Amino acid sequence: MQNTIKTSVSLNGVGLHSGKDIQLSLYPAEENTGIVFIRTDVTDKNNVIPALWNKVADTQLCSVIANEDGVSVGTIEHLMSALRGLNVDNVRIELDGAEVPVMDGSAMPFVELIENAGVEAQAAPRKIIRILKDVTVEKDGKRVTLSPADGYVFGGMIVYDHPNIGNQGYEVQLLNGNFRHDIAEARTFGFLKEVEWMRSQGLALGGSLDNAIVLNDDGVMNPNGLRFDDEFIRHKLLDAIGDLYLAGAPIMGAYDGYKAGHEMNNLILHALFADESAYEIVELHDFMPQAKAQAQVEAVSA
Repeated sequence: MQNTIKTSVSLNGVGLHSGKDIQLSLYPAEENTGIVFIRTDVTDKNNVIPALWNKVADTQLCSVIANEDGVSVGTIEHLMSALRGLNVDNVRIELDGAEVPVMDGSAMPFVELIENAGVEAQAAPRKIIRILKDVTVEKDGKRVTLSPADGYVFGGMIVYDHPNIGNQGYEVQLLNGNFRHDIAEARTFGFLKEVEWMRSQGLALGGSLDNAIVLNDDGVMNPNGLRFDDEFIRHKLLDAIGDLYLAGAPIMGAYDGYKAGHEMNNLILHALFADESAYEIVELHDFMPQAKAQAQVEAVSA
């Protein structure tokens, strides 16, 4: 069945790029609402932005969605990932700024926020997008493939010329609440030289060692080090889980990303929905018993 949250919850945090303090609140939403962002600081035009793949306006430094009036909200991927990881289908998100607070750079603060609200089952059946054949996009040496699978699988590899990263691969199947333990705590990361350049361009003004892993030539600058030895690829998959939830429903299939980021994640959704033979949208009670049993286990574990 579809899920929403039981009660409204709020948090405050700094915007990664603006450096401004932002309040964000989650509210229960009716069945089939989906995930909707509302910019409460915008009052002279349409301030409602559906969290959908065809609303993505920028993918350079984060995932940004915008409506027809040009009202946008950015850095949505960590919150979207938490909503997917905890199986929340319908929620209204209000915030008084142009980006979701970065918090500690992971999805865990949003996981805890949702857990504080509680997840509540609704009467309408959950819809999923089932992958029927391989779909691949490639660009500039990067690649993403969606393949048929009975579960919800995210895997990938990253390649960086830095001794603390190098080649890292990881795969996770979203099952039995493992998003919280295996993915949610992995933080965003960047390199000191890039941070310095971004700040010169008026970006990353809210970035710090409190909300990102920062690397210089010598290694990780954060005093407490890493949360996982392979935290970098785990965070890339955290981003992918959030970016692909912009499909409008959970995707049943296997995601495989090579050196992928927000742009590639959005391109694969465009490629998927451009080929109607590559997917089907089904309700939980419509598909095979094995898939139905897994989906029920996942819902119970949320």
